[in-house]
Amino acid sequence: MNKMDLIAAVADQTDLPKAKATEVVDAVLSAIEGALKRKEEVRLVGFGSFATAVRKASTGRNPRTGEEIKIEASNSVRFKPGKALKDAVN
Repeated sequence: MNKMDLIAAVADQTDLPKAKATEVVDAVLSAIEGALKRKEEVRLVGFGSFATAVRKASTGRNPRTGEEIKIEASNSVRFKPGKALKDAVN
């Protein structure tokens, strides 16, 4: 499922026009993104939680040459599914 499929599903389930469903989906994604930028955790009870995590700098190897390379520290987003989502998928 891509973003357009999600918008179509929201429009079908809520009887909203696709233009309005697009605004709703964009607003939800924007709110999640904004909270993560502020280093806040986003918990959607029954669905899961999004949080930022810091990856420490490390060294790795170029698989082609075997040469050691430095991997810089970075921020990433982690998702932990909730119990209801796990149960629905199984």
